[in-house]
Amino acid sequence: MGNSEDTYFNTYTAGRQGSRSTTEKFYPEWVPLNDDKTGIMLILAIDTALDACAAGVLDTEAGRLIAMESQAMKRGHAEALMPLIGRVMKDSGVAFASLDRIAVTTGPGSFTGLRVGLSAARGIALAANKPVVGVTTLSAYAAPVVSENAEHPVISAIDARHDHIYFQVVSGSGGSLIRPRVAPIEEALGASQFGAPHLVGNAARILSQRWPSQAPPPFEVDEQPAPDIAWVAWLGAAVSPTTAPPRPFYLRAPDAKIPKDALQAAAQRPPS
Repeated sequence: MGNSEDTYFNTYTAGRQGSRSTTEKFYPEWVPLNDDKTGIMLILAIDTALDACAAGVLDTEAGRLIAMESQAMKRGHAEALMPLIGRVMKDSGVAFASLDRIAVTTGPGSFTGLRVGLSAARGIALAANKPVVGVTTLSAYAAPVVSENAEHPVISAIDARHDHIYFQVVSGSGGSLIRPRVAPIEEALGASQFGAPHLVGNAARILSQRWPSQAPPPFEVDEQPAPDIAWVAWLGAAVSPTTAPPRPFYLRAPDAKIPKDALQAAAQRPPS
């Protein structure tokens, strides 16, 4: 797949440090810090893929976000994002030129929303001459749960509408059990074979309400409208620009399509 989910889950789960708040100072061992400080980074994280418009600046040396803002919204990301980023950067006291990289969610999610975030991230990266990396929403949802080193499998679930969900399943240690995919809810319930899961994502409750009665019930149901921007940033620190490109992570074609008859008409129209 386009975004190296397995790579960075395997990388960061090799050295989790237990359950901690993202506001505490800590150095996840999957972020390559070392004595000569080459791994210390300032990262601008951006998320507009789902029902939030969010940005934050992560200082890996401080071990926390030094500024962030998140607004719940289903639409209007295009108008809200750049002013929000401006406020976050001002609050952080960091200049765009001082950033080390930009991280942005790549989906799955709203076709329009995620394109807003991707366009902004690419534009800022181009202007500041900085690398930009992509992080999927499914992994950003799973990351804080996996960081706790729990024994339960983790199912990240996003509403794909029409009785379908986008989902992935990882073990409590972050190993891939079911790779990201879109499927009918009834088919996704086959993940119950892995035991009582921790459900997370904006479709967590939808999935829990349909959970098979004969299967062990979910250990926890954590419904969130969007991933925590702090974990978008930390994953952005862990991945490589060469293996986590900032391009849309589509598991199916966007709902907005040109009608087939319009395409045929265009193909048959003689050149002017």
